[in-house]
Amino acid sequence: MYVITNRALSKDTNIDAFGKNPNPQGPNELRLVRVKRSGKGWSVSQVTDKLSPATVKKLNTNHGLKLDTRQDWHGSLQVACELFEEARTQRKSILFFVHGYNNDVDDVMHAAHAIEAYYDDVIVVPFTWPANGGGVISGSASYLSDKGDARASAGALNRAIGKIHEFHLLLTAAMRDKLNKQATKRHPDNPTEAGALYAKLLAKECPVKINLLCHSMGNYLFKHTFATSHNATSKLVFDNVCLVAADANNENHAQWVGKVDVRNRVYVVINEDDFALKASRMKPGDEQKARLGHYTKQLNSPNAHYIDLTDAAHIGNAHTYFKGEVVEKNQAIRALFKGMFMGESVEHIMTYRNDNNTYVL
Repeated sequence: MYVITNRALSKDTNIDAFGKNPNPQGPNELRLVRVKRSGKGWSVSQVTDKLSPATVKKLNTNHGLKLDTRQDWHGSLQVACELFEEARTQRKSILFFVHGYNNDVDDVMHAAHAIEAYYDDVIVVPFTWPANGGGVISGSASYLSDKGDARASAGALNRAIGKIHEFHLLLTAAMRDKLNKQATKRHPDNPTEAGALYAKLLAKECPVKINLLCHSMGNYLFKHTFATSHNATSKLVFDNVCLVAADANNENHAQWVGKVDVRNRVYVVINEDDFALKASRMKPGDEQKARLGHYTKQLNSPNAHYIDLTDAAHIGNAHTYFKGEVVEKNQAIRALFKGMFMGESVEHIMTYRNDNNTYVL
């Protein structure tokens, strides 16, 4: 599994390679890391920063690219090609996962692997930012520390989303060019037939869908990307954006949620009994107004579909309800998240409530 991070990294080859502080070169500095299971722990290796001309030439050949081998290209491009090809050939979607408050990297890796286990048509790529993870401070101080880290990490997440957009456009354009050449070669003197074949080949190829899951304070981090310069998050990057258990103010949320552009849907998922969001509202800072992830009033962003799971069986006061006991006991919720994480529309399996603009199971 590949992990995007702005954490400080050491030369350790286990999970201790990830620090609790931002990269010393600045919180916007990104690194790509390969993390594999190793016994009861994890094996960690940083992705090669600069690619050789021979490697770039090979990527051109294998993926139909037209990259100048004399320019500098980085390991992130090679990883993008690998993930894109895996998703394309195995007909999977790619899910970028932004975690929440009080998560160390071990927590993040267990969560990411659990998502892949529950939803086997999904390739998860976590973005991990410095969160306290049970360090020397706790309670309200820890919570406020992580909120500060989230704001500081907004530029890094924005850069990561920008690279996702760049690579997706590059690889999709290469695929479309390849299919167009195939269709034109088959019907060189008949543009109509060539166009029809191109459309058929494109549908058969099943373009890779990429989606975003923001959980808990990860939504607060995502929100702050809209305040960055050269904002990438308002571009057409993802098929679905899933804002789950959002630890961000409900008040005026339409001002930033309304800026999210997607190919398919923006989903905001709510549990009014969410224990973590109730607790966060009791902490200081920003008056801790009603949180978007546990409040069913003022749901007014015109581009969002709001899903209220409060009364769904087995959800109770859960905060992380896209994995674990909730989806093991409630297959309807599991099917809901599977569709969301695969870039599909899911509101057709729910009932719409006009009184508060929500969908319920």
